[in-house]
Amino acid sequence: MAKVLVVDDEKLIVKGIRFSLEQDGMEVDCAYDGEEALEAAKKKEYDVVLLDVMLPKLDGFQVCQQIREFSQMPIIMLTAKGDDMDKILGLEYGADDYITKPFNILEVKARIKAIMRRSGSSRKTKEEESGKMVAYGNLKVDCEGRRVYISNKEVNLTAKEFDLLELLMMNKNKVYSRENLLNTVWGFDYPGDVRTVDVHIRRLREKIESNPSEPQYIHTKWGVGYFFQN
Repeated sequence: MAKVLVVDDEKLIVKGIRFSLEQDGMEVDCAYDGEEALEAAKKKEYDVVLLDVMLPKLDGFQVCQQIREFSQMPIIMLTAKGDDMDKILGLEYGADDYITKPFNILEVKARIKAIMRRSGSSRKTKEEESGKMVAYGNLKVDCEGRRVYISNKEVNLTAKEFDLLELLMMNKNKVYSRENLLNTVWGFDYPGDVRTVDVHIRRLREKIESNPSEPQYIHTKWGVGYFFQN
């Protein structure tokens, strides 16, 4: 049974989402402020966290950032309509996806199921295909355990950051366009745009490159896309 945490200070919205998800057989916990959400995420590993940006005590960005310090559970941010900065900030802080308010509950359910399907299937596929440690310079990647180490110190990556790194690393020197990466890592049904890829690549470089402005591993092919080269 899928476990979902719904976080919003508007109780009627939470009630509606909870009822609809439970009708689909999901187990739903609810939180109404940032501190309550963080406590819930520390106590239980959720398949998806549906997280509103505007929250009392701690806002959604702070909650997302702090969850990323101890877990890579998928996070979908709820952002204000037309506010691109909220979407970009959400991705910067480690969110996997976003939904714009006001939303249709059918869209919410579809996006939750899609992100669970992608994260679950990609994890299974990588474990089945890889099952090995790959090393380049001071970068080591445990493909089966989905863990990354720099100079033998573990680096915490989100699910999508890991998927991007593994795809590029396993296809060394192959240049992927941003559109290709978006379709491969996020799926053809993902409604976001290529800026999502740029945000994740930048964040990935900040975590694995000693000098992100002069990367050793993930390079840019100007006008085309990105590739891995050590």
